[in-house]
Amino acid sequence: MHDYQKLLALSLLAYGAQKNLPVEQLCQLSGIDLEEVKADGPMTSRQLDDLWINATHLSGDVLFGLHFGESLQIAALGVVGQLIRNSHTIGEALTQAATFTHLLTDALTMEVKRTNAGFAVQFIPNQTRQRAAPAMFCQLMDFMMAFLIHEVDGLVLTRIQPDQVTLPSQIADLTEYERVLRCPTIREGDKYELTFAGNYWNEPILLANYDLQTTLLQEVNGVERSYEAHQRMSDRIKSYLLANANLGLPSLDAIAGNFNLSPRSVQRKLQEEGLTYQQVADSVRKTLAIHFLESGRHPTKEVSYILGYNELSAFSRAFKRWTGTTPGGYQKNQRGIT
Repeated sequence: MHDYQKLLALSLLAYGAQKNLPVEQLCQLSGIDLEEVKADGPMTSRQLDDLWINATHLSGDVLFGLHFGESLQIAALGVVGQLIRNSHTIGEALTQAATFTHLLTDALTMEVKRTNAGFAVQFIPNQTRQRAAPAMFCQLMDFMMAFLIHEVDGLVLTRIQPDQVTLPSQIADLTEYERVLRCPTIREGDKYELTFAGNYWNEPILLANYDLQTTLLQEVNGVERSYEAHQRMSDRIKSYLLANANLGLPSLDAIAGNFNLSPRSVQRKLQEEGLTYQQVADSVRKTLAIHFLESGRHPTKEVSYILGYNELSAFSRAFKRWTGTTPGGYQKNQRGIT
């Protein structure tokens, strides 16, 4: 596990202690040796997933992640938190946060988009991680949304609150979500998204130190290079493709350019993992196709277009190769239609 993920785990344990949770029992249930962790020992992603689930269970708080995100101080993120504190504006702070979200978790990515009316922050699930640990994922997503809103408290002379919150799942306690997320307009949709008025974007960070920001960027970018050096090329490509699915699936040359590598280098790294770019891209297409079809919000022809197929018949053949059934047959099975 990366150091920043471990920082997040330790902050979760500290929050649990504040809430009078039996921390030793929490660690035991999660397969964590507390003394070893205190002595800077390792922690795995599986242990962190279990930590979220067991903390929610022991606390009896179905909104544990939401409340944890509300309470966490930005300093708990170490140098990444300091970098956010020393950004020039809220817009820059959120952009920095989005850039380094993967250092905190591999379960999602964060994207910040400017719009005509303001800007939107969207959290994009890693479908594989979401399916593997849905209970953990829900808590983590609540945490990220609450933390994003509250992380800039004390850094600006205004109280940040979104115009609208969109969630793809049923809301357990609407009143509490409205309180923590500071938004009376919470609706169900097909994504996790917070939208904000444009005037927040250029709101200056009070404590910004531009010289320190340069130093922090060098340090975090060094961590980023180390992180990427140890990450499988196929995982890097999958994360990028899922995060930018709305742009279509790019060519190998475009992917290589995004990673500042030559196409041949990307191919070689994938070959070392026993894969080709086509196989990785097809895996992502399958994940996205199933997601779009299950959502029921897109006709099959539109899903085919989104995934880069010029002909619906080509998409249908590919989907049958992946799943053993046609897109239409898959949707009927999902609805229980025989």
